[in-house]
Amino acid sequence: MSTLLARINAELKGDRAIWAIFAILAILSILAVYSSTGTLAYRERGGNTESYLFKHAVILSAGILLAYLAHLLHYMKFSRWAPFLLLASIPLLFLTIAIGPEINDARRWIQIPYVGLTFQTSDFAKLALIIYVARAISSKQEYIKDFNSAFLPIIVPILIICALIAPADLSTAMLLFLVCILMMFIGRVAVKYILLLFLLGLCVFAALILLHELMPDIIRVETWVSRWSEFTDPSTDGGYQVQQAKIAIANGGAIGLGPGNSIQRNFLPASYSDFIYAIICEEYGVLGGSVIIGLYVLLFFRTTRLVTKSSKAFGAMLAMGLSLSLVLQAFVNIAVSVNLLPVTGLTLPMLSMGGTSLLFTCMAFGIILSVSKFFESETE
Repeated sequence: MSTLLARINAELKGDRAIWAIFAILAILSILAVYSSTGTLAYRERGGNTESYLFKHAVILSAGILLAYLAHLLHYMKFSRWAPFLLLASIPLLFLTIAIGPEINDARRWIQIPYVGLTFQTSDFAKLALIIYVARAISSKQEYIKDFNSAFLPIIVPILIICALIAPADLSTAMLLFLVCILMMFIGRVAVKYILLLFLLGLCVFAALILLHELMPDIIRVETWVSRWSEFTDPSTDGGYQVQQAKIAIANGGAIGLGPGNSIQRNFLPASYSDFIYAIICEEYGVLGGSVIIGLYVLLFFRTTRLVTKSSKAFGAMLAMGLSLSLVLQAFVNIAVSVNLLPVTGLTLPMLSMGGTSLLFTCMAFGIILSVSKFFESETE
């Protein structure tokens, strides 16, 4: 056993706390997905819950492999690849809008020919944009206060990518937009350009609402309005999904009903993805829910510690942007479950059952670990 641990310790470089967070979330994901897919399995697979467990385990294993490979690469490679990744994401998003299959009243995926698998292009575009913005900000070591350094290199790509994601996935676009604004603030971009980006973002949002009249099947304004109405109308109590999520959390009490004993998984739609936090709270109680929140908070503080000690601007911005993306998405997902925000459709990173979202979340962890690995080697 000691030899195995020594081998693992030698193979896995980087921040040990972040590796531990990654491993714990992966284990919890297996338990939570297996427990929450019971109703889905009976409805679609004749009760074969192991099939969803196996599928999730395979995707998670592929994600862990991607994280390991990403952490082996020098993070500066991502800086060199950033323009190409960004350029590749734009036609992919256009293709999704134009020919993507409509799943759950939204076009977020494209079908991979011959294999029958779907690929959520917004996950790729989100990662590409964060890497690109980190590169654009870090290329100017001084305070970015001139228009030429801020508008075309930073503001325009953010607007283009978020505008292409928003029609089918407004919540992802808004979250990505917020992450980019925070990265600009941390990267010492002049406040007037951050405000300019915010105002232009509002203009793009208004333009999408106007374009809805021409493309009602693509731009989901009715969905945006209905979710906001459910959230603000006291008579609906957040809508059916949120009601069932709150019942699940209340059922859990302090220590929960125990693994696999969830009741609300039989009534809560998307209990294995968007509302998996409610199922975790039902089975593991407030204690389990607090542990989940604590893991994301610890991830943020470990990344912040890494950033404050790093001498490399790109590595610092890259790790910070990816950490903000993961942690903010987690807190938005949790806030939806407790009716603090409207229903968004955002998954809980590393815990929800998913395909491309889980793979790119693992990739984000791997890149953060790459930054920490090479920072450690620089300080030795």
